[in-house]
Amino acid sequence: MVNWRDSGTNAKKEVADFPNEAVTTPPSQAPAPPRPADPIPAPKTVAKESVIAADLSIEGKIEGAGHVRIAGKFKGDVNVKGDLTIEQGAKLTGSVRAEKVTLSGELDGNIEAAKRVDLLASSAMNGDIKADDLIIASGARLRGHVECGWADGKTSAKSDDSAAA
Repeated sequence: MVNWRDSGTNAKKEVADFPNEAVTTPPSQAPAPPRPADPIPAPKTVAKESVIAADLSIEGKIEGAGHVRIAGKFKGDVNVKGDLTIEQGAKLTGSVRAEKVTLSGELDGNIEAAKRVDLLASSAMNGDIKADDLIIASGARLRGHVECGWADGKTSAKSDDSAAA
């Protein structure tokens, strides 16, 4: 880039690499240094969903941070920091820990910790449930012990009575 002063004015001329592209700027304004590019915001992390298809039977253990959808048969424990969905016609045998559990199929095992459990009309569960919220649709089948609504920091009326005695 070439800079020079015109003899008749105080205007500064800038010449680019191409001679026909001269730019005139007022004398009080020097060209600004190039501005650094704005930082690109980090993309929001969206939990991904893993699927066990309807024609699969798997035995093992599932652990992770994403969502899991079971449409086939799974034997083993499931511990995820996302949602677990057991579809109609699917069967899970094992214990469950997840943020939200939606059951349309069968579950033989306990739901040990969940913020929300939805038992839909086609669901069948044989096991205990420990959750903050529980929704049971008409037609759902459940055999087991249920503890819900006792989120952290709350105490049961039974423990309050025993402490007073």
